[in-house]
Amino acid sequence: MPTRVVWSPALLGYDFGPEHPMAPLRLEMTFRLAEMLGVLALPGVEVVGAGEAGDEVLALAHDPTYVAAVRLASETGQLDLERGLGTDDDPVFPGMHEAAARVVGGGVEAALAVWGGQVEHAVNLAGGMHHAMPGHASGFCVYNDVVAAIRAVLAAGAERVAYVDVDAHHGDGVEAAFWDDPRVLTISVHESGHTLFPGTGHPGDVGGPDARGTAVNVALPTGTRDAAWLRAMTCIVDPLVRAFAPQMVVSQHGCDAHGLDPLANLAVSVDAQRRAMELVHGLAHEVAGGRWLATGGGGYSVAQVVPRVWTHLLAIAAHGPLDVSTPVPELWREEAAAVFGFPVPQVMGDGVSVATPRPWSAGYDPANDVDRVILATRQAVFPWHDLDPLYD
Repeated sequence: MPTRVVWSPALLGYDFGPEHPMAPLRLEMTFRLAEMLGVLALPGVEVVGAGEAGDEVLALAHDPTYVAAVRLASETGQLDLERGLGTDDDPVFPGMHEAAARVVGGGVEAALAVWGGQVEHAVNLAGGMHHAMPGHASGFCVYNDVVAAIRAVLAAGAERVAYVDVDAHHGDGVEAAFWDDPRVLTISVHESGHTLFPGTGHPGDVGGPDARGTAVNVALPTGTRDAAWLRAMTCIVDPLVRAFAPQMVVSQHGCDAHGLDPLANLAVSVDAQRRAMELVHGLAHEVAGGRWLATGGGGYSVAQVVPRVWTHLLAIAAHGPLDVSTPVPELWREEAAAVFGFPVPQVMGDGVSVATPRPWSAGYDPANDVDRVILATRQAVFPWHDLDPLYD
């Protein structure tokens, strides 16, 4: 089965300006690296462009009045601060509507191709805009491609979809969209809202009255490192996705959990993030017939982190995973150094040893901050899935 990669230079049009953290260069440098490493030429990989989503597709995630406001701002520069248009996070720029709609169009088309069996996996690195709400922009996100993609798959007949979000910031827009929808399990593994935007996503937030237990939040303390972060993944994500038994997995792989990221306070290596991708990929095969849509998201260490992490994601989705010891091509390093003005990593990992995380059955440490978070999430959510929060 082929793997679809959504990519064309037109996606670089989602550009808030040269001083904004979400630089289109993240995508350009990622695909340049993936190309040099032969990832895009792996057997079965099909690279396709993205068309702009029409109003009927955008309506899967957004109020028509908001779409009209985005279009007006895009065409005239008119600010609408009540709708988040013209803030420091989401400044208005010419062509904003078309650029954001293209991200959604690529994601929805990819999701439907996966659901329809045309491809097994799909990756939309320009997507993962998980903060956008039905009626306003938020956190660098104008339109929510993830919500639109999941709703398109549900409309096409899916009965259960699992969404896994490993961005350092809580996936609030996606959670809000499916808060009371029992067909969608949303799991967000993020830095606690007590220390990071958007300030939400606490363990006790478990979903609406008709969907208790389908909103899952792992709110990690600052400084969380590889072993503890992966323990959260294996002790929360793995058992819940298996219990939910989705027909498709959608994931968001913002890589701002890395220790070099300037906008978050976690310390998760490239190597550990790659391990999490493998976990999600494995779950898609084991419980969802291989149906997997992976997206990008946050990540603001543009030179040293994002291209390597997302190239790993492309390679895993293409069933040609790269070892973390793989050398970064010298030509790419020369180009990156010329662009950024400082040396970039020489290999595809951070040179750390990522140990297999302790299973929950190995015991709970009440003195460990992350273990307390994991336990709080398990206690809040696991009983809704007939799982024991205290034992595997």
